[in-house]
Amino acid sequence: MSEFYLDPTLYDSRPSDLTGRDPVEIACYDFLDGLGIPYQRVDHDETPSIEACAEVEKLLGIEICKNLFLCNRQKTQFTLLLMPGRKEFRTKELSAQLGCSRLSFAGEGPMRELLGVTPGSVSVLGLLNDTEKRVRLVIDRDALAHEYFGCHPCRNTTSLRIKTADLTGRILPALGHMPDYVSL
Repeated sequence: MSEFYLDPTLYDSRPSDLTGRDPVEIACYDFLDGLGIPYQRVDHDETPSIEACAEVEKLLGIEICKNLFLCNRQKTQFTLLLMPGRKEFRTKELSAQLGCSRLSFAGEGPMRELLGVTPGSVSVLGLLNDTEKRVRLVIDRDALAHEYFGCHPCRNTTSLRIKTADLTGRILPALGHMPDYVSL
């Protein structure tokens, strides 16, 4: 098994060299910079699971948020759920709080189409690509309990630390996605 690469440098801005960076990632930096949102960034190998984020979390001093892209059985209604990374997800509990039929994972096709991301890279910043507002944003209140919020800039080879107050007060209104809150 190869060793996980984590650049130990905390950057206070976008990469100076954007060569090889995906356009959806660059769009996230453009969006944050355009709003004047300060953030710290760390680059690393792909993090395919929340467990793989432990070293990243330690360096940034945050808990990376778990982002689940869900849908109804007919795949006509889509939900992006943000919750603490270590919290267990129970679809029955969420469905009951939202008053909807049991939700399941949406899959790669709708993820690419609506959020512009691939599995492992789902992020609240993917809502930049949901211009038709087809995705319902749902946030577990515990995900907002800390001063800082962690997420990917739509690619899971970089992680960001953003003030939670900036997420709720500036980023979400600019995205036009006001969340529903749950307690899981």
